[in-house]
Amino acid sequence: MTGPDESPGEQVQSEEPSLYSYYVLVLLSIVYVFNFIDRQIMAVLIDPIKAEFGVSDTAMGFLSGFAFVFFYTLVGIPIARWADRGSRRFIISLAIAIWSLMTAASGMARNFGQLAAIRVLVGVGEAGATPPSHSLLSDYFPLNKRATALAIYSWGVYIGAALAFPIGGYLVTHYDWRTAFYAVGLPGVALSLLVWFTVKEVPRGSTEASSANVENASLGEVMRFLLSRRSFVLIVLGSSLQSLSGFGVITWGAPFLSRVHDMGWTEIGVTMGWIIGVAGCAGVFLGGRLADRLGRRDTSWYMRLPALESLLCIPFVTGFALLTDTRLAILSFIPFYFLGAAYVGPMHAMVQSLVRVRMRATASAILLFVVNMIGAGLGPLAIGLLNDYVFGPTYGDGAIRYSILVIGLVGGLGSILFWQASKTLSADLASRDID
Repeated sequence: MTGPDESPGEQVQSEEPSLYSYYVLVLLSIVYVFNFIDRQIMAVLIDPIKAEFGVSDTAMGFLSGFAFVFFYTLVGIPIARWADRGSRRFIISLAIAIWSLMTAASGMARNFGQLAAIRVLVGVGEAGATPPSHSLLSDYFPLNKRATALAIYSWGVYIGAALAFPIGGYLVTHYDWRTAFYAVGLPGVALSLLVWFTVKEVPRGSTEASSANVENASLGEVMRFLLSRRSFVLIVLGSSLQSLSGFGVITWGAPFLSRVHDMGWTEIGVTMGWIIGVAGCAGVFLGGRLADRLGRRDTSWYMRLPALESLLCIPFVTGFALLTDTRLAILSFIPFYFLGAAYVGPMHAMVQSLVRVRMRATASAILLFVVNMIGAGLGPLAIGLLNDYVFGPTYGDGAIRYSILVIGLVGGLGSILFWQASKTLSADLASRDID
């Protein structure tokens, strides 16, 4: 079954992507920017919302994490199954419209329960963007350019978060947190129309050397296939630990700088924004680019690099959490965030390359299910729990310092799993189309 614009008879795409391929990459990257502005702005609004509704850090950790992530991940797999069979362009357009409208509606919440319910619906919308985008881009870019392309797509995480901090900081300082939700939500509706009218479907597997195994597979078949690939399992687990650290630290980074270093919200927004934007984009791009270059000689490097990068994060997150000098703490955050972003391109590229072409959106959704439940869900919640129940009774507002340290160190354990994945990656890639 093909999408409305697919032509099964077209030739395999040449190794050098077309100019239009790069247009699609840029546009879908912009979509991802909006995705993360709408998602990450909550990090700047934690304390103002907490003050208005009179809730705890644990409640805000739940709102920032599981309230969003649970349904985001739950509906992600059926949407991805749809994307592996139907029009990926339509699914992406619909998803943008839903999450944008629900983000704007967040500003209308009158109590904590209403806001949590609306954030669930934001998650439902955002679940429909990334898996079909990964699948579509993998049909526009061949294997030897895929980590770089998906790294560029992943810039959306860092640019979106970078914009969310100063935008949110400015709006909450000069207006209120409700205005912030209105301002970042409504523009996404126009973007959904741009995707619908300008993005074309391409034949699935159009960048592959062989068109074998393009038939539909059941969810059970996909799961069995993935679980039989040891490197896939290890990549997912390693990425989950790295994500736990990344999402936990970035979500609570703004409250940390406010409570521990007495920075104002506008200053926090500008500081966090430029670091996340520059260091995040540089890390994810160079991580993907270097992996593609070294991977041409030995595919094991697609996972060796993330292993080394995760390990190097440990001293820098320790400095960010424990240094009392504000300038030195912020300087430590820069390499932590740079190195913590570098695994993203190789992770997505290898997950897309390990599976057959009509499994790609589903494989992406399964990856995101686990990574987001552990990282985006448990990371912010774990720091909230540690603040309230472990370090809070002793350190008060300073508890967040030690909570961030613990979660940051847990992320470093991903290095072990990435290194183990590198040992079986080449064999698993070679066996992809062998029944």
